[in-house]
Amino acid sequence: MVRKLCLCGETPDKFTLSMILKGSTVSYAESYSLDIGKQVHAQVIKCDVEGDDVLYTGLVDSYVKSGRVDYARRVFDLMLDRSVVCSTSLITGYMNQGYFEDAEDVFSKTMEKDVVVFNAMIEGYSKQIENAKKAIEVYIDMQRFGFRPNISTFASIIGACSALAASEIGQQVQGQLMKTELIEHVKIASALIDMYSKCGLVEDARRVFDHMHEKNVFSWTSMIDGYGKNGYPDGALELFSIMQEDHHIVPNYVTFLSALSACAHSGLVVKGREIFESMERDYYMKPRMEHYACMVDLFGRSGSLNQALEFVINMTERPDSDVWAALLSSCRVHGDVELANLAANELFKLSSGSRPGAYVALSNALADAGRWDGVSELREIMKIRGISKGTVKDLQRLVVKKGIVANLKRLNHA
Repeated sequence: MVRKLCLCGETPDKFTLSMILKGSTVSYAESYSLDIGKQVHAQVIKCDVEGDDVLYTGLVDSYVKSGRVDYARRVFDLMLDRSVVCSTSLITGYMNQGYFEDAEDVFSKTMEKDVVVFNAMIEGYSKQIENAKKAIEVYIDMQRFGFRPNISTFASIIGACSALAASEIGQQVQGQLMKTELIEHVKIASALIDMYSKCGLVEDARRVFDHMHEKNVFSWTSMIDGYGKNGYPDGALELFSIMQEDHHIVPNYVTFLSALSACAHSGLVVKGREIFESMERDYYMKPRMEHYACMVDLFGRSGSLNQALEFVINMTERPDSDVWAALLSSCRVHGDVELANLAANELFKLSSGSRPGAYVALSNALADAGRWDGVSELREIMKIRGISKGTVKDLQRLVVKKGIVANLKRLNHA
């Protein structure tokens, strides 16, 4: 479109270019958006178009949405007057790609902040456990500066509490929500259910669930998953049944995964297979790899390793590393060294270096069976490939300072 305009002898002005950018970022794929963004940028330079805040913000947004935050930053740095909208777009781009220091730099240089730019920082931090504590710190700061949290703020900060398993902070946030109408919102209630469940407070999660005026598939799924992951499979399966039979709510992929996981933890093989088969039979939903892996885990936990292997062999799609990892884990638990070796070999073919836990699981299985020659050989391979047991340690939960809780309490009473 830009080319056609120029071929007709017309020079596009800043308003025309801004509209082109807006259309490309809303209606087209990322690759097309990047192409249009580059063309518009070239025209701005070539035709010496006098840009304004709208045009430059459009360019930054176009580059961000196409994944080129480096291009976006070049435009941003050339702007004399940087709007909060433009800063927010660039911060979001940096956060999505994990460039937290760059996002912090732009945020610190944004003189006129608003709720949206604070939300961009909070949401970005909340997605990773390593930075979730910073999300809470920014959340406190935005209120100190006089900005009131909105639904996006609360959803993100509850997500941060979930990542940190910080129930006390989550309770303080809920206390703030009780003073607003947002406590009735299904999105917020579902987030609270998920947070309390991940903190192991199933009764608190159920209390939120029972007080919801409106429930959707996400709130039902959060409660089902909470029951399953906290050792209450019967409660999870009861809700799964009530959701469908009494409320006629169609489960989504995550709902099915939560129900299957509950079956695995309670050893309900027949029920699990029934639920798995109902996905396609009743809802025309083709199972994904995570559902296959969960079924293998279900068979494995019950000790039905041959049934698990048969299930893997008969899969309509090629098993991925998660499926083989589930089988390997079960073999280790039940001491089947030969099948563990088979599963490990298949897993190594798919991801020899990205699944260090597979080496450790196989090593432990061999050690349990007294196959020390195999253990020595495997450890030599691990040494050559630069894999150690230290690489498979779980990331420890970050400790949240009591000062954060105290600050939230003060904001609650303000």
